[in-house]
Amino acid sequence: MTEPVGWIPADRYLADLAEDMYRPEWTWIAERAGEVVGRALWWGPKGSPHPVALDCLDVDPAVGDRVAVAAALVRAALAGFPEPVQYMIEVTVGWRDDPVTLAAVKWRRASAHAAGLTREVERLQFEWAPADGVPGAAGRLRFTEASDEEFLGLFRRIAEGSLDAQTRADLAAKGVDATAREEMDFYLRAPGKREWWRIAYTREGEVAGMAIPSATPYNVNVGYLGVVPEFRGRGYVDEVLAEITRLHATNGESRITATTDMGNAPMAAAFARAGYRNTGVRINLSNDVQP
Repeated sequence: MTEPVGWIPADRYLADLAEDMYRPEWTWIAERAGEVVGRALWWGPKGSPHPVALDCLDVDPAVGDRVAVAAALVRAALAGFPEPVQYMIEVTVGWRDDPVTLAAVKWRRASAHAAGLTREVERLQFEWAPADGVPGAAGRLRFTEASDEEFLGLFRRIAEGSLDAQTRADLAAKGVDATAREEMDFYLRAPGKREWWRIAYTREGEVAGMAIPSATPYNVNVGYLGVVPEFRGRGYVDEVLAEITRLHATNGESRITATTDMGNAPMAAAFARAGYRNTGVRINLSNDVQP
């Protein structure tokens, strides 16, 4: 493997295989004359009945038409998956300026599109470490625990006018109630703790937004945060993000990750103000949202 994308280190593969997040039945290969010439490695959360993401797609350059072989591999796998999936290509910041990375992405993107993964969003990846500084409390908002019903209501309200591409696609395909329920269920299933969740109130007692610190199988993350439409533009997003950062920092975490769409400039700016560093880009390619 010489290309700068698509590679899963052996130690991570073995660790995830032991946790049932990679599985033999989720690993597809292409053969020619008895030789393996391509592979598609799918990943899913522990206990999931099906994979949710394509982590690694690689085809031997010697086959000639890498796009055709890779597209066939992805199509074969997709035929057996009951729910939408995505292919995530992780690249460095400024990847378009590197001809080698650009070429590696080009044929993989073409393969994914040919296989039906035609929805494309670039997401910026961020990281925070204690050396970046723990933000203090500004005092304009107070944060409290709340019931699932209250959080579900806020998922509905925050979805309105969202700049997140996935949320916008879900709203168009499913409506606000289904979108809110699915987003909340996702975070309830995530490895983060439910007791971390907070609703933000103004000094006057009005609901301003919510903070959902969360985690992946690998590390803690920002999870979900949002401000209700009527309070946007007042800088409250900085305080909500600071609350999430403080909670993880108080728990002794040495690394917090976060992502946002490249098109969501306000959120990217909020991460930068909070000391989060842009460490990479993730190109997400997915199939149509199911209604």
